[in-house]
Formats: sequence, C-alpha cells, structure tokens
Amino acid sequence: MKTKDFYFDLPQHLIAQTPLEDRSQSRLMHLNRETGDLTHEKFKDITQYLKKGDCLVLNNTKVIPARLFGVKDTGASVEFLLLKRLSDTRWETLVKPGKKARIGAEFSFGDGKMSCKVVGIGDEGTRIIEFAFEGIFEEILDELGTMPLPPYITETLEDAKRYNTVYAKHDGSAAAPTAGLHFTEDLLEDLRLKGVEVAFVTLHVGLGTFRPVKVDDVNSHKMHSEFYELSADNAALINRVKKSGGRVISVGTTTTRTLETIADNSGQLEAKNGWTDIFIYPGYEFKCIDGLITNFHLPESTLIMLVSALMTREQILNAYRVAVEESYRFFSFGDAMLIL
Repeated sequence: MKTKDFYFDLPQHLIAQTPLEDRSQSRLMHLNRETGDLTHEKFKDITQYLKKGDCLVLNNTKVIPARLFGVKDTGASVEFLLLKRLSDTRWETLVKPGKKARIGAEFSFGDGKMSCKVVGIGDEGTRIIEFAFEGIFEEILDELGTMPLPPYITETLEDAKRYNTVYAKHDGSAAAPTAGLHFTEDLLEDLRLKGVEVAFVTLHVGLGTFRPVKVDDVNSHKMHSEFYELSADNAALINRVKKSGGRVISVGTTTTRTLETIADNSGQLEAKNGWTDIFIYPGYEFKCIDGLITNFHLPESTLIMLVSALMTREQILNAYRVAVEESYRFFSFGDAMLIL
C-alpha cells in the first residue's frame, strides 16, 4: 500500500483557521458503516445516532502552552516546542533553529525566570533539554508559554481555551485531540440523559500523530510513541457496555489508538498505562471500537489512513471528495465525521 493512495486534492481555503463561536454548530457528516450512505447534519444532532447503552469514549488530555521562546547567551532567539515529558525537569523538544541548540548550549526564558541546557539529541533531530527553575513548573509554563497551534493555522487564536476540549483534565499534550472540540457541556449532558455512557482515556498527543508520512510504502512508516493511561473504572465501564451489547464510539484517532493498544483479542480492556506507537491503516482488524467521531484530515496523513481502516479507502476518499464539494471545513478547527 502506497502513501500516494491516500492523496486527495484539498483546497487551502478549506483548512479552518478559527473555531466556530458555538462548538456544537460545526457540520457533521454521517457515514453509515453498513451501507456507506452519507448524510449531512449539525454536530449537535449527533444525539440522534447514539442510543441508550452506547459508550462514548473521550480523550481527556489537556494541551499545555508548550511553545517557549528562549534566548542564548549570544543573544540569539530560539523557539522550543515541548513534545514529551521525560522526568520532572527533562523534556524532548523541537528547537528552531536547531543549529543553535548543540549539546551543552544553555538558554534562558522570561528574563531568567527559567533556564535550560541541551543534554542530548533525540530522534529526527529533537533535543533533550534539562530545565532549571524555582517554583512550580506548570505555573511558570502558564506564564511564559503559548499555545502550540499547528503550522497550517496562521491566524491568532483569541481564546486559548478553544484549543482544549471542555473536559480536558490532564496536562501533557502538544496538540489537541481535535475531534472532542465539538462537544459542549450541554451536549454531553444531553447524551448522558439519553442513557449514553461516557468514559475517558488519556493520551498525551505529540507531533508524531501529525508528522507527514515521508516513505512511499505505508508499511515502512514509524509512529512516534505517546503516553497513554486508562483507569480501572473506565476500563470496567467500557467492558460492561461491550458485554451488554452496547456500541463503543471512540472520539478521535488518539482515543482509538489508546483503546486498540490496550484491548485484547476479544476487545476487553484492563487498567493500564505506558507508551504506544501503534499505527493503524487499512487491513487492521479493530478489537474494541464500533464507531468513530473524527475531524477531516490532511491528504496522505496517518490520520486519514486510520479512518480508512474503519471502512475502505475508496469509501473514505469518496466521503472526502463530497466534503470538498460541500465546502466542509478541515482539520483542527474544522467539521466532523461520524462513522457508525
């Protein structure tokens, strides 16, 4: 299977630059897994497709202000993007320009409020850095850092909270689990009142999910690892729903990757945490999920490959062709698809 098999023509103007004022007013394309039929709705109408006894699974990771601007002792400005926390003070980062961040180089942030030293080189040129500071790291980061919006979003985000879900809880992501951005507190409450169970996983989203596939053969692509966690209570809830014949609907590719990493061959889950680099593409046999809520992704990305595994590549590319024709908004702040 070739990377170019997942190409489609995406006009630049369809990549959403700003979120809608009302999260739940985004558009929703429903793709029926059995018939392949397409329907067009508003996201708030998703309640008509979910029923009592189903389980909606959400990723409650929280995006941190992971972009930092530091100054080298030479006066040069350098940008850091925190990717993965390795210890209380040590992080894997992307540094621009990387040539200024050789091992041993030191940088300061916020007029000396925090400093760091490059202590190693990671995969694909990332830098391992050790921070030095007084106080609580998260509080300093809130003061000095900014939200790490993807490079294809060029407009300023007026409200940083809009790049987090309403249920975001656990700090650690460099990017949002964007399928969940459509949910409001009211919409989640409506689903609960209908009898839909709501469960949570945590997967701290790194840039590996969004990195372009640079190989011609899909099988040769290697995903970066990301930290995940599933509690005993949430595992038990999802297992109970599956045992009783309910459907498990995953919100986003990150949630899907977490569930499919943990599930055994019968689809059962257990409390677990660790690192996953699972890469899901057509031919994969899903063990846990029955449906998926996801945004519209970029051509030739690992994300569209995962979505294609739930139907067929041809059905997904046809749905994307329709989405382009109907001017759906794509990617992080864009519209949504329900495959169920």
